[in-house]
Amino acid sequence: MGVEQSEQWAEITPDAARRLVIAAVAAFAERGYHATTTRDIAGRAGMSPAALYIHYRTKEELLYRISGVGHRLALEILRRESGRDGTPAERLAAAVRAFVRWHAEHHTTARVVQYELQALGEEHYAEIVGLRRETDATVRGIVEDGVAAGDFAVPDVPGTTLAVLSLCIDVARWFNSEGKRTPDEVGELYADLALRMVGYAAGR
Repeated sequence: MGVEQSEQWAEITPDAARRLVIAAVAAFAERGYHATTTRDIAGRAGMSPAALYIHYRTKEELLYRISGVGHRLALEILRRESGRDGTPAERLAAAVRAFVRWHAEHHTTARVVQYELQALGEEHYAEIVGLRRETDATVRGIVEDGVAAGDFAVPDVPGTTLAVLSLCIDVARWFNSEGKRTPDEVGELYADLALRMVGYAAGR
């Protein structure tokens, strides 16, 4: 996870706060949010439990920080790819390919980001859900464009959008860095699956 950490947590400063976030991701992914203690996190970061509270008031605040960074990164990826020139099919394939690749490359972080959401406090939960709605709207916009152009056969746009996103997000749950498929290969496979889900037929 070393390379991944330095890239995606660059916005978190100072270094001690970043180390705590990295330690929390590892602990939450391994043990789950509720089974992880602040002492566990501080120990992984090579710090005392008291030092943790200098940067984060609670364990929940750490999860909120992780969730916010992860959701914003994923949303930025989708927006970038969906905004490229090209047909709706090309844009959807590019968006899914990049979204899946991120969930595979950063599967430890993504697993925490996507599956520990319910542990957030009410206010933080509402903020993260807002980011998830923006993610949904970005993909739904591409699907709607494809339907309007006559390229996609989708009787239920919201339901199909949810299915595409669910398929992509689930990669974080099962992906193994030592497995047979690379993140790029999984991205290509899922891009093809997404086009099948929206009823796209090349040359139609």
